[in-house]
Amino acid sequence: MIQYNIEALNTEKTEALQQKIDLKTKPLGSLGKLEEMAKHIGCIQNTLSPELKKPVIMVFAADHGIANDGVSPYPQEVTWQMVANFMGGGAAINVFGKQHDIDIRIIDAGVNYDFDKSSGVLNAKIAHGTKSYLNESAMTTEQFEQAMKRGSDLVERIHSEGSNIIGFGEMGIANTSSAAIILHLLSNIELSACVGRGTGWDDEGLQRKYEILGRALAKYRGTNKAEEVLTYFGGFEIVMIAGAMLKAAELKMTIMVDGFIITSALLAASKISPNILDYCIFTHKSQEKGHQLMLDQLKAKPLLDMGMRLGEGTGAAVAFPLIQSAVNFLNEMASFEDAGVSNAD
Repeated sequence: MIQYNIEALNTEKTEALQQKIDLKTKPLGSLGKLEEMAKHIGCIQNTLSPELKKPVIMVFAADHGIANDGVSPYPQEVTWQMVANFMGGGAAINVFGKQHDIDIRIIDAGVNYDFDKSSGVLNAKIAHGTKSYLNESAMTTEQFEQAMKRGSDLVERIHSEGSNIIGFGEMGIANTSSAAIILHLLSNIELSACVGRGTGWDDEGLQRKYEILGRALAKYRGTNKAEEVLTYFGGFEIVMIAGAMLKAAELKMTIMVDGFIITSALLAASKISPNILDYCIFTHKSQEKGHQLMLDQLKAKPLLDMGMRLGEGTGAAVAFPLIQSAVNFLNEMASFEDAGVSNAD
Protein backbone atom coordinates (compact mmCIF):
# COMPACT_ATOMS: atom_id res chain seq x y z
CA MET A 1 0.00 0.00 0.00
CA ILE A 2 1.32 3.46 -0.92
CA GLN A 3 2.11 5.68 2.04
CA TYR A 4 1.09 9.34 1.76
CA ASN A 5 2.90 12.02 3.74
CA ILE A 6 0.19 14.68 4.10
CA GLU A 7 1.14 17.49 6.45
CA ALA A 8 -1.47 19.36 8.48
CA LEU A 9 -2.28 22.80 7.11
CA ASN A 10 0.45 25.33 7.82
CA THR A 11 -1.34 28.17 9.65
CA GLU A 12 1.65 30.39 10.43
CA LYS A 13 0.47 33.04 7.93
CA THR A 14 -3.15 33.08 9.14
CA GLU A 15 -2.80 36.27 11.15
CA ALA A 16 -0.93 38.13 8.41
CA LEU A 17 -3.48 37.01 5.82
CA GLN A 18 -6.33 38.19 8.05
CA GLN A 19 -4.63 41.55 8.47
CA LYS A 20 -4.15 41.89 4.71
CA ILE A 21 -7.86 41.09 4.19
CA ASP A 22 -9.00 43.49 6.91
CA LEU A 23 -7.02 46.40 5.41
CA LYS A 24 -8.79 46.13 2.03
CA THR A 25 -11.18 48.95 1.09
CA LYS A 26 -14.32 47.35 2.55
CA PRO A 27 -16.06 46.90 5.87
CA LEU A 28 -14.60 44.09 7.99
CA GLY A 29 -15.88 40.66 6.96
CA SER A 30 -18.04 42.06 4.16
CA LEU A 31 -16.80 39.58 1.53
CA GLY A 32 -17.97 36.68 3.69
CA LYS A 33 -16.96 33.22 2.46
CA LEU A 34 -14.57 34.73 -0.10
CA GLU A 35 -12.46 36.02 2.79
CA GLU A 36 -12.36 32.60 4.45
CA MET A 37 -11.41 30.98 1.15
CA ALA A 38 -8.65 33.51 0.45
CA LYS A 39 -7.17 32.82 3.88
CA HIS A 40 -7.48 29.04 3.36
CA ILE A 41 -5.69 29.09 -0.02
CA GLY A 42 -3.03 31.42 1.36
CA CYS A 43 -2.36 28.89 4.12
CA ILE A 44 -2.29 25.96 1.66
CA GLN A 45 0.33 27.79 -0.42
CA ASN A 46 1.96 29.40 2.67
CA THR A 47 1.98 32.84 1.09
CA LEU A 48 0.21 36.21 1.41
CA SER A 49 -0.14 36.30 -2.40
CA PRO A 50 -1.54 32.92 -3.52
CA GLU A 51 -1.93 32.08 -7.21
CA LEU A 52 -4.12 29.55 -9.00
CA LYS A 53 -1.95 27.96 -11.65
CA LYS A 54 -3.12 25.79 -14.56
CA PRO A 55 -6.44 24.50 -13.12
CA VAL A 56 -7.21 20.92 -14.12
CA ILE A 57 -10.26 18.69 -13.71
CA MET A 58 -9.51 15.00 -14.16
CA VAL A 59 -12.56 12.93 -15.15
CA PHE A 60 -12.08 9.24 -14.35
CA ALA A 61 -14.35 6.71 -16.09
CA ALA A 62 -14.93 3.05 -15.27
CA ASP A 63 -17.57 0.35 -15.41
CA HIS A 64 -19.16 -1.52 -12.53
CA GLY A 65 -20.16 -5.18 -12.64
CA ILE A 66 -23.16 -4.42 -10.42
CA ALA A 67 -24.63 -2.36 -13.31
CA ASN A 68 -25.72 -5.63 -14.95
CA ASP A 69 -27.70 -6.63 -11.84
CA GLY A 70 -30.39 -3.97 -12.12
CA VAL A 71 -29.21 -1.07 -9.94
CA SER A 72 -29.28 1.49 -12.77
CA PRO A 73 -31.92 2.40 -15.36
CA TYR A 74 -29.13 2.91 -17.92
CA PRO A 75 -27.18 0.10 -19.64
CA GLN A 76 -23.44 -0.22 -18.98
CA GLU A 77 -22.43 0.90 -22.48
CA VAL A 78 -23.52 4.46 -21.62
CA THR A 79 -20.18 4.80 -19.77
CA TRP A 80 -18.04 4.47 -22.88
CA GLN A 81 -20.55 6.43 -24.98
CA MET A 82 -20.31 9.34 -22.54
CA VAL A 83 -16.51 9.16 -22.61
CA ALA A 84 -16.73 9.49 -26.39
CA ASN A 85 -19.00 12.51 -25.84
CA PHE A 86 -16.37 14.04 -23.50
CA MET A 87 -13.72 13.57 -26.15
CA GLY A 88 -16.01 15.19 -28.72
CA GLY A 89 -16.41 18.20 -26.44
CA GLY A 90 -20.17 17.76 -26.13
CA ALA A 91 -20.66 17.21 -22.40
CA ALA A 92 -21.47 19.75 -19.68
CA ILE A 93 -17.97 19.43 -18.22
CA ASN A 94 -16.49 20.39 -21.60
CA VAL A 95 -18.70 23.47 -21.82
CA PHE A 96 -17.86 24.69 -18.30
CA GLY A 97 -14.17 23.80 -18.64
CA LYS A 98 -13.93 25.84 -21.83
CA GLN A 99 -15.86 28.74 -20.25
CA HIS A 100 -13.50 28.97 -17.26
CA ASP A 101 -10.25 27.95 -18.98
CA ILE A 102 -9.93 24.70 -17.01
CA ASP A 103 -7.96 21.87 -18.59
CA ILE A 104 -10.20 18.77 -18.73
CA ARG A 105 -8.39 15.41 -18.77
CA ILE A 106 -10.36 12.20 -19.43
CA ILE A 107 -8.97 9.00 -17.94
CA ASP A 108 -10.04 5.42 -18.68
CA ALA A 109 -9.69 3.80 -15.25
CA GLY A 110 -11.56 0.65 -16.22
CA VAL A 111 -14.18 1.11 -18.92
CA ASN A 112 -15.61 -2.02 -20.56
CA TYR A 113 -14.50 -0.78 -23.97
CA ASP A 114 -11.20 -0.20 -25.78
CA PHE A 115 -10.71 3.36 -26.95
CA ASP A 116 -8.62 4.10 -30.00
CA LYS A 117 -5.14 5.34 -29.14
CA SER A 118 -5.82 8.49 -31.16
CA SER A 119 -8.98 9.29 -29.13
CA GLY A 120 -7.12 11.40 -26.58
CA VAL A 121 -8.40 9.32 -23.66
CA LEU A 122 -5.61 8.69 -21.11
CA ASN A 123 -5.32 4.94 -20.73
CA ALA A 124 -4.95 3.90 -17.08
CA LYS A 125 -7.24 0.88 -17.44
CA ILE A 126 -7.02 -1.71 -14.65
CA ALA A 127 -9.56 -4.10 -16.22
CA HIS A 128 -12.73 -3.96 -18.33
CA GLY A 129 -14.87 -3.01 -15.35
CA THR A 130 -15.14 -4.46 -11.86
CA LYS A 131 -16.78 -7.75 -10.88
CA SER A 132 -20.29 -7.59 -9.45
CA TYR A 133 -20.09 -7.23 -5.68
CA LEU A 134 -23.47 -8.92 -5.47
CA ASN A 135 -21.46 -12.15 -5.71
CA GLU A 136 -17.78 -11.36 -5.01
CA SER A 137 -15.28 -8.59 -4.40
CA ALA A 138 -15.39 -5.87 -7.09
CA MET A 139 -11.60 -6.02 -7.41
CA THR A 140 -8.58 -7.81 -6.02
CA THR A 141 -6.21 -6.26 -3.45
CA GLU A 142 -3.60 -5.98 -6.23
CA GLN A 143 -6.05 -4.12 -8.49
CA PHE A 144 -6.95 -1.77 -5.62
CA GLU A 145 -3.29 -0.92 -5.02
CA GLN A 146 -2.67 -0.53 -8.75
CA ALA A 147 -5.60 1.90 -9.05
CA MET A 148 -4.43 3.97 -6.06
CA LYS A 149 -0.94 4.22 -7.55
CA ARG A 150 -2.16 5.15 -11.04
CA GLY A 151 -4.31 7.94 -9.60
CA SER A 152 -1.32 9.20 -7.60
CA ASP A 153 1.03 9.06 -10.58
CA LEU A 154 -1.37 10.99 -12.83
CA VAL A 155 -1.64 13.82 -10.27
CA GLU A 156 2.12 13.88 -9.81
CA ARG A 157 2.47 14.39 -13.56
CA ILE A 158 -0.09 17.23 -13.61
CA HIS A 159 1.63 18.90 -10.65
CA SER A 160 4.98 18.66 -12.44
CA GLU A 161 3.38 20.49 -15.39
CA GLY A 162 2.75 23.45 -13.08
CA SER A 163 -0.82 22.96 -11.80
CA ASN A 164 -1.58 23.78 -8.17
CA ILE A 165 -5.39 23.48 -8.18
CA ILE A 166 -7.22 20.33 -9.19
CA GLY A 167 -10.74 18.97 -9.32
CA PHE A 168 -12.10 15.51 -10.05
CA GLY A 169 -15.04 14.20 -12.02
CA GLU A 170 -16.32 10.74 -12.82
CA MET A 171 -18.36 8.71 -15.24
CA GLY A 172 -19.49 5.17 -14.48
CA ILE A 173 -22.95 3.68 -14.73
CA ALA A 174 -23.96 2.35 -11.26
CA ASN A 175 -21.32 4.30 -9.35
CA THR A 176 -23.92 5.94 -7.08
CA SER A 177 -24.48 2.40 -5.72
CA SER A 178 -20.82 2.09 -4.74
CA ALA A 179 -20.85 5.58 -3.22
CA ALA A 180 -23.97 4.78 -1.17
CA ILE A 181 -22.37 1.63 0.27
CA ILE A 182 -19.11 3.48 1.01
CA LEU A 183 -21.11 6.10 2.94
CA HIS A 184 -23.09 3.41 4.79
CA LEU A 185 -20.05 1.38 5.87
CA LEU A 186 -17.67 4.24 6.66
CA SER A 187 -20.24 6.35 8.52
CA ASN A 188 -22.50 3.70 10.03
CA ILE A 189 -25.57 5.43 8.57
CA GLU A 190 -28.65 3.37 7.64
CA LEU A 191 -28.38 2.11 4.05
CA SER A 192 -31.86 3.44 3.21
CA ALA A 193 -30.67 7.00 3.99
CA CYS A 194 -27.64 6.57 1.70
CA VAL A 195 -29.28 5.15 -1.44
CA GLY A 196 -30.60 7.70 -3.94
CA ARG A 197 -32.16 7.81 -7.40
CA GLY A 198 -28.84 7.98 -9.25
CA THR A 199 -29.50 8.55 -12.94
CA GLY A 200 -33.24 8.83 -12.38
CA TRP A 201 -35.02 5.89 -10.76
CA ASP A 202 -38.71 6.13 -9.94
CA ASP A 203 -39.88 4.92 -6.50
CA GLU A 204 -40.12 1.29 -7.62
CA GLY A 205 -36.63 1.35 -9.16
CA LEU A 206 -35.20 3.02 -6.08
CA GLN A 207 -36.66 0.30 -3.85
CA ARG A 208 -35.19 -2.40 -6.12
CA LYS A 209 -31.76 -0.72 -6.02
CA TYR A 210 -31.94 -0.60 -2.21
CA GLU A 211 -32.87 -4.31 -2.00
CA ILE A 212 -30.04 -5.37 -4.36
CA LEU A 213 -27.48 -3.40 -2.36
CA GLY A 214 -28.85 -4.88 0.86
CA ARG A 215 -28.31 -8.39 -0.56
CA ALA A 216 -24.74 -7.48 -1.54
CA LEU A 217 -24.00 -6.16 1.96
CA ALA A 218 -25.44 -9.28 3.59
CA LYS A 219 -22.71 -11.36 1.88
CA TYR A 220 -19.86 -9.03 2.84
CA ARG A 221 -17.48 -10.50 5.43
CA GLY A 222 -14.90 -7.70 5.51
CA THR A 223 -14.35 -4.86 7.99
CA ASN A 224 -15.27 -1.17 7.84
CA LYS A 225 -11.65 -0.25 7.00
CA ALA A 226 -11.59 2.13 4.03
CA GLU A 227 -9.18 0.02 1.98
CA GLU A 228 -11.32 -3.12 2.38
CA VAL A 229 -14.57 -1.30 1.63
CA LEU A 230 -13.10 0.26 -1.54
CA THR A 231 -11.69 -3.09 -2.69
CA TYR A 232 -14.97 -4.95 -2.24
CA PHE A 233 -17.51 -2.30 -3.27
CA GLY A 234 -15.57 0.41 -5.10
CA GLY A 235 -15.11 1.17 -8.75
CA PHE A 236 -11.73 1.62 -10.41
CA GLU A 237 -12.58 5.31 -10.95
CA ILE A 238 -13.47 5.86 -7.26
CA VAL A 239 -10.25 4.19 -6.07
CA MET A 240 -8.12 6.10 -8.58
CA ILE A 241 -9.72 9.38 -7.44
CA ALA A 242 -9.00 8.52 -3.79
CA GLY A 243 -5.33 7.90 -4.66
CA ALA A 244 -5.22 11.05 -6.80
CA MET A 245 -6.68 13.20 -4.01
CA LEU A 246 -4.24 11.86 -1.43
CA LYS A 247 -1.31 12.66 -3.73
CA ALA A 248 -2.71 16.14 -4.47
CA ALA A 249 -2.89 16.88 -0.74
CA GLU A 250 0.64 15.55 -0.24
CA LEU A 251 1.78 17.98 -2.97
CA LYS A 252 -0.13 20.83 -1.25
CA MET A 253 -2.46 21.40 -4.18
CA THR A 254 -5.88 22.94 -3.62
CA ILE A 255 -8.53 20.24 -4.17
CA MET A 256 -11.95 21.17 -5.54
CA VAL A 257 -14.41 18.56 -4.31
CA ASP A 258 -17.40 17.81 -6.55
CA GLY A 259 -20.56 15.86 -5.66
CA PHE A 260 -21.69 12.48 -4.32
CA ILE A 261 -19.23 10.10 -6.02
CA ILE A 262 -16.20 12.33 -5.58
CA THR A 263 -17.06 12.98 -1.93
CA SER A 264 -17.35 9.21 -1.36
CA ALA A 265 -13.75 8.87 -2.63
CA LEU A 266 -12.73 11.71 -0.30
CA LEU A 267 -14.57 10.16 2.66
CA ALA A 268 -12.55 6.97 2.14
CA ALA A 269 -9.31 8.93 1.58
CA SER A 270 -9.91 10.88 4.80
CA LYS A 271 -10.02 7.59 6.74
CA ILE A 272 -6.58 6.76 5.28
CA SER A 273 -5.14 10.24 5.99
CA PRO A 274 -7.37 12.76 7.82
CA ASN A 275 -5.10 15.72 6.97
CA ILE A 276 -6.35 15.56 3.38
CA LEU A 277 -9.37 17.63 4.43
CA ASP A 278 -7.12 20.64 5.08
CA TYR A 279 -6.56 20.97 1.32
CA CYS A 280 -10.20 20.69 0.20
CA ILE A 281 -12.73 23.24 -1.00
CA PHE A 282 -16.23 21.75 -1.21
CA THR A 283 -17.70 23.25 -4.36
CA HIS A 284 -21.39 22.29 -4.20
CA LYS A 285 -24.09 20.23 -2.55
CA SER A 286 -25.42 17.55 -4.88
CA GLN A 287 -29.12 16.75 -5.07
CA GLU A 288 -28.22 13.06 -4.86
CA LYS A 289 -29.61 11.65 -1.63
CA GLY A 290 -26.77 10.96 0.77
CA HIS A 291 -24.50 13.80 -0.28
CA GLN A 292 -25.58 16.06 2.58
CA LEU A 293 -24.90 13.17 4.97
CA MET A 294 -21.37 12.88 3.54
CA LEU A 295 -20.83 16.61 3.91
CA ASP A 296 -22.02 16.40 7.52
CA GLN A 297 -19.56 13.56 8.20
CA LEU A 298 -16.73 15.73 6.86
CA LYS A 299 -18.00 18.90 8.61
CA ALA A 300 -18.01 20.55 5.19
CA LYS A 301 -19.85 23.66 4.02
CA PRO A 302 -20.12 23.74 0.22
CA LEU A 303 -19.96 26.95 -1.78
CA LEU A 304 -23.04 26.30 -3.93
CA ASP A 305 -26.40 24.58 -3.77
CA MET A 306 -27.68 24.72 -7.34
CA GLY A 307 -29.81 21.59 -7.38
CA MET A 308 -27.17 19.85 -9.55
CA ARG A 309 -26.56 16.08 -9.63
CA LEU A 310 -24.81 15.46 -12.93
CA GLY A 311 -21.34 14.46 -11.81
CA GLU A 312 -18.48 14.77 -14.33
CA GLY A 313 -16.85 17.41 -12.09
CA THR A 314 -19.44 19.99 -13.17
CA GLY A 315 -19.96 21.39 -9.65
CA ALA A 316 -16.22 22.04 -9.33
CA ALA A 317 -16.09 23.71 -12.75
CA VAL A 318 -19.06 25.99 -12.01
CA ALA A 319 -17.62 26.99 -8.61
CA PHE A 320 -14.09 27.69 -9.90
CA PRO A 321 -14.74 31.42 -10.64
CA LEU A 322 -15.68 31.93 -6.97
CA ILE A 323 -12.34 30.46 -5.94
CA GLN A 324 -10.65 32.77 -8.45
CA SER A 325 -12.55 35.74 -6.98
CA ALA A 326 -11.22 34.93 -3.51
CA VAL A 327 -7.61 34.92 -4.69
CA ASN A 328 -8.07 37.95 -6.96
CA PHE A 329 -9.53 40.26 -4.31
CA LEU A 330 -6.69 39.32 -1.94
CA ASN A 331 -4.05 40.15 -4.56
CA GLU A 332 -5.62 43.01 -6.52
CA MET A 333 -8.01 44.95 -4.31
CA ALA A 334 -6.62 48.21 -2.91
CA SER A 335 -5.94 48.70 0.77
CA PHE A 336 -7.22 51.81 2.55
CA GLU A 337 -3.67 53.17 2.49
CA ASP A 338 -3.18 52.46 -1.26
CA ALA A 339 -6.46 54.14 -2.15
CA GLY A 340 -6.13 57.07 0.26
CA VAL A 341 -9.45 56.11 1.84
CA SER A 342 -10.03 56.72 5.55
CA ASN A 343 -10.39 53.50 7.53
CA ALA A 344 -12.86 52.94 10.38
CA ASP A 345 -11.55 53.71 13.87
